[in-house]
Amino acid sequence: MDKVIRIGTRESQLAVWQATQVKDLLCGLGYRPELTYIKSDGDTDLKTPLYEIGVQGIFTRALDIALLNGDIDIAVHSMKDVPTIMAKGIVTAAVLPRASHKDILVPRPGDSFSEHASHLVIATSSIRRKAQWLHRYPNTRIENLRGNVNTRLRKVAEGDWNGAIFAAAGLERIGLRPENAIDLDWMLPAPAQGAILVVCRENDIDSMEACAGFHNQDTSICTGIERDFLRALLGGCSTPISAFARVAAGRIIFHGNILSKDGHKKVSIEKEGPLSDASRMGYEAARELLAAGGQEILDSIRNEM
Repeated sequence: MDKVIRIGTRESQLAVWQATQVKDLLCGLGYRPELTYIKSDGDTDLKTPLYEIGVQGIFTRALDIALLNGDIDIAVHSMKDVPTIMAKGIVTAAVLPRASHKDILVPRPGDSFSEHASHLVIATSSIRRKAQWLHRYPNTRIENLRGNVNTRLRKVAEGDWNGAIFAAAGLERIGLRPENAIDLDWMLPAPAQGAILVVCRENDIDSMEACAGFHNQDTSICTGIERDFLRALLGGCSTPISAFARVAAGRIIFHGNILSKDGHKKVSIEKEGPLSDASRMGYEAARELLAAGGQEILDSIRNEM
């Protein structure tokens, strides 16, 4: 293909790593890709907690605009940052195989973290992580932590917190996972955490055909269920909603939950079914969760806004 495929990416180390993976995949298929760097609002505002910005798609909006304006041909995102309803005119071109879906705790360098400490101080800007942590460790003080992964790791090293919570995939992809990091196996991830999404304009057949060569169907199915669950609950960055689906032996296993912001209340849902249930499992799980007490939590969160 003679046409150059312009890949839009944010400028952070992680975003560039993700876009470079897509570039390499396209090169391997015989295409001519190049990276185009776009600055996002989420990168320029490093002080406001995500849930106070009040805008879904804070990390994707600038790339959406560049895509719709024709400045780039495809955009690469961490899928968990993408609104469940994408901008009009933009569609999925490919989903890459999922990396780790887990959250991890990065203790302060030189510290041996103890969950039995009487007064923990943990840093995160995620309402979801905060609520799940407080549900398990109610005596913790949570501090806000913003910035790209490099900035956040530096703040952990320089601060007086016991540790901070990160997505495992982000640190592992760029080789920055500290040796003392702890997998939080009990913490349910954000919907689509660990997955990379490639999008293009809905009328760009060439880009869709190019990206189809590396689309991963299992990851697409699982993240689709998780995002359906989130969409059905009308959740966003300000709502502590978690979800994870996986395919095992030809069946889908799904776990989801919603918590109050202070972590005191929690409602969980588990479902299992054949692959043929994929298109409705996320919505059904959401309805069952709401009926089991999730509606009360959701109403209380909305009343706080």
